[in-house]
Amino acid sequence: MNEGFRLLDPVRQSEAVKALRAILPPESVLYRQEDTKPYECDGLSAYRALPMVVALPQDEEEVCRVLRACRELKLPVVARGAGTGLSGGALPHGKGVLLSLARMKRILALDPVARIARVQPGVRNLAISEAAAPYGLYYAPDPSSQIACSIGGNVAENAGGVHCLKYGLTVHNVLRVRACTIDGEMVELGSEALDAPGYDLLALIMGSEGMLAVTTEITVKLVPKPQTARVILAAFDDVEKAGNAAAAVIAAGIIPAGLEMMDQPATRAVEEYVHAGYDLDAAALLLCESDGTAEEVEEEIARMTAVLKDSGAYDFRISQNEAERLKFWSGRKMAFPAMGRISPDYYCMDGTIPRKRLGEVLRFIAEMEKKYGLRCPNVFHAGDGNLHPLILFDANDPEQLRRTEAFAGEVLEKSIAVGGTVTGEHGVGIEKINQMCVQFTPAELEMFRAVKRAFDAEELLNPEKNIPSLHRCAEFGRMHVAGGRLPYPELPRF
Repeated sequence: MNEGFRLLDPVRQSEAVKALRAILPPESVLYRQEDTKPYECDGLSAYRALPMVVALPQDEEEVCRVLRACRELKLPVVARGAGTGLSGGALPHGKGVLLSLARMKRILALDPVARIARVQPGVRNLAISEAAAPYGLYYAPDPSSQIACSIGGNVAENAGGVHCLKYGLTVHNVLRVRACTIDGEMVELGSEALDAPGYDLLALIMGSEGMLAVTTEITVKLVPKPQTARVILAAFDDVEKAGNAAAAVIAAGIIPAGLEMMDQPATRAVEEYVHAGYDLDAAALLLCESDGTAEEVEEEIARMTAVLKDSGAYDFRISQNEAERLKFWSGRKMAFPAMGRISPDYYCMDGTIPRKRLGEVLRFIAEMEKKYGLRCPNVFHAGDGNLHPLILFDANDPEQLRRTEAFAGEVLEKSIAVGGTVTGEHGVGIEKINQMCVQFTPAELEMFRAVKRAFDAEELLNPEKNIPSLHRCAEFGRMHVAGGRLPYPELPRF
């Protein structure tokens, strides 16, 4: 562990605490190690760093005042929601302020006629649907962590979920965002109307990982709950057949409500955990869901069944009621925590590839398992080609962590090589910052940095995340030529 990173500048810390306590109550400014330690990592826990100070504002005005004070002191600021992210996007800066929005968790308004809700950033994703349920409405994006993840974090990472194929990512389900800049000024992006004049800055802030402004209020779309939903659980004796079947469903002009895939190591892990009734002999399983009216669902289920059968599925189970549908989905929804039962740690990747290249990439991942001596169960948003390889390792072993990072880097670079991208819904954070050098040219990266500087000239908001410096990319290129790999940003680890 790099202890030097953890050494605090007591003078700077004292200045920060004094400035923040002039804005917030004393109990909302944390600086002792025992109080800041719970904030040292997000869901990607292989990387850790203690923040110098944690600030816990309760409203929009306090957020802006905190940011204004940090700018005056030239302190880096990292905004954080529920801390469930999987790319290190909310990892604290050891010489800065961790700005927790967890106390801003009120649903400010819910309009069932307009089908919108105004919420603070700390509101849990699932809480929005729970509040809208009495009106027959819900919020469509449903990350697997929806029971805990916050809507502000969803905006920062442009989160998706198992139903994003039909209903879209966060960017497709948010109408308006209020945010505070590093200067302490409020900006309002988007509109409750279908269009807003000027540049589409709402889309720009989606997935910006807190590097442009800090979100303080979000207006989300609500959609009617479908009359019914049913899911097909299809078994395949070959992983590539299952991947091709997912592509065939889309090619047939069908857009399922959900189209998910798990390989055999993943299904075996989750079946032991949740007992979803999965076929453990299958090399891969597909979950294909249809929702709508009873007639629409009946027709779509029949069409999907025919496509899956023609694609090589040897067994089908179709949910007969809501309880069985939720049971089938429970395994996929609990795939990540299930890995904790079979491995001390796992590293969840998030590349996206063209559906037709799924089989090729799966074979590549199998080769990487042998190369690095690490197991890697796979779960996928198969409908949109979003991969989630789960590399199993022990974070207490530095050599295993090194091999895990190298394994992950090769998977991401393979995703780029086949025409894909390094992320689909988890963001870049620190996890994928090296591969951004592969994804984009120096000129493109400089344009990204110019956008960053337009919002945050001194680069105080979530620095050293998402967009790599050109110097880092040059070093990364030299390491590739030499046959090595550039280490990840120097941060404390287990």
